[in-house]
Amino acid sequence: QVQLVESGGGLVQPGGSLRLSCTASGSIFSIYIMSWYHQAPGKERELVASITPGGSINYADSVKGRFTISRDNAKNTVYLQMNSLKPEDTAVYYCKAALTFRKSLWGQGTQVTVSS
Repeated sequence: QVQLVESGGGLVQPGGSLRLSCTASGSIFSIYIMSWYHQAPGKERELVASITPGGSINYADSVKGRFTISRDNAKNTVYLQMNSLKPEDTAVYYCKAALTFRKSLWGQGTQVTVSS
């Protein structure tokens, strides 16, 4: 089984930066489409960014120009570099691996709080 562990969340001021990491335990990380989602209190979980095995990337409009998703297959890790953070970015951020067309694996989430 593959397990995902997120890290890097925390409390930052508006305009600050964080880098989230998601590390997978499996050895076939390179074949998964990897995504970052976030979920704020009282709201549904929303896609933030995704990256395919071939490196194709999509971002939510709200984070374009501010966030960057990347992957290092040798380290079984996907990253989310978050710059110019806004209070509305406050949420729990989750890493997701699409194991198959039917099944996805989710990490436990890491809290990001943007506040002055």
